Amino acid sequence: MKSRILIAEDHNLLRQGLRSLVNSLPDFEVVGEGRDGKETVRQAIALTPDLILMDLSMPGMNGIEATAQIKRRMPATKVVALTAYKTDEYVREALRAGADGYILKDASYDELVMALRSVIGGKKFLSPDVSGHLVDTYLHGERAEAKAAPWDKLTARERSILKLIAEGRTNRATAEFLNVSPKTVEKHRANLMRKLGLRNVAELTLVALESGLIERPGAVSRLFNGAGGGGEEDNSEVGDWQPVPSPQPAV
Repeated sequence: MKSRILIAEDHNLLRQGLRSLVNSLPDFEVVGEGRDGKETVRQAIALTPDLILMDLSMPGMNGIEATAQIKRRMPATKVVALTAYKTDEYVREALRAGADGYILKDASYDELVMALRSVIGGKKFLSPDVSGHLVDTYLHGERAEAKAAPWDKLTARERSILKLIAEGRTNRATAEFLNVSPKTVEKHRANLMRKLGLRNVAELTLVALESGLIERPGAVSRLFNGAGGGGEEDNSEVGDWQPVPSPQPAV
């Protein structure tokens, strides 16, 4: 029986490419798509997929929030985070939300397949670049718990508002999206600006970019390299959150 996958990705071209790649695999089938966090949560509840390939930088409700909501309601559903960011804060938040895997958008096709098969098989998966970075951080004694990052100072609501404002929404539009009053948004906005030491929207947008809340335009993915190359299936075992060797580039 094929494993059922839901793809959450706001870029149409990448989403369609991921659908084609996944459907070309003999052991997976795509049963639905989500273009933002809210739609992905609705689709997950309606379709009950085995695994969700979750873009973390989607408009409105991001992938981390969507992952947390889905995991609360459907803890057995696997989630593989898909993102361009490998900062400690972003990796940590994704794992706290319940992600079972974490793969970068510049990963190879072989690495994507390895991530999907590892997670659906009950294991955890981190992209080699991410796991290597975490090991380096640990070896140099710079543990994430050693000091609070600016991201950790914000509440979940403040992070949501930071993201929406960085996307260009006004206070009123942000309030409508979150179903709160404009005064509530203004209060949270003032608090997060104070906590982060920001003075204007330009600085706020920069923080959102650096934290991975919004994605830099023009990110190029290598996921499609080697697709359909007919290589042998990789059945290697991947331990829980252990670094894995980088797959050879597809020809």
